[in-house]
Amino acid sequence: MKELYLIRHGETDLNKKGIVQGRGVNSSLNETGRRQAAQFHEQYKEAGFEKIYISSLLRTYESIEPFVQMDIPVERFAELDEISWGRHEGQVSGNSYREFHDLIKAWKQGQVSNRISGGESPLEVQERLQIFLKHLDQTEEKKVLICSHGRSMRILLCTLFNRTLQEMDAYPHHNLCLYVVRWDGHDARMIRENDLSHLHA
Repeated sequence: MKELYLIRHGETDLNKKGIVQGRGVNSSLNETGRRQAAQFHEQYKEAGFEKIYISSLLRTYESIEPFVQMDIPVERFAELDEISWGRHEGQVSGNSYREFHDLIKAWKQGQVSNRISGGESPLEVQERLQIFLKHLDQTEEKKVLICSHGRSMRILLCTLFNRTLQEMDAYPHHNLCLYVVRWDGHDARMIRENDLSHLHA
């Protein structure tokens, strides 16, 4: 049985401005995001993480950087990257609200192979996340920290709990939120959901 600590990266300026990031935008944490990372580290520095997994994007590394100073091994997996929002990456989300709204609606109706032009579908993201989970299942570590992104985290949680992807919005998220899941390679149990208490300690 593994205990997985899943966090979303800290805040970036693009988050704050409502600009679409996605897989193709490699933004850095802003001052608030760095403070969130420090607060999470302060609360969980004694948790006993044996390994940390992050995406290939800078904002996930910066979110766990305080743990790097503790010599905890870190491994990057591009499979943990955020979904690609295609031609809308780097754009203000409101500028394409109708297209996003229609896409999210289609996903909720089960059309999870739909994608924005040049982007990825939830089904494609799930396929790469399954590669990561297959690797994780074969490792010896029992307590790991995984830093990912909002949409990819939702898809990962659906995959862990064997839920359909049309249910992914059932998992809310905020910057530097925490989910704790116990997982045996097949079945999962939720221990903590969208926990933000470390940001208010």
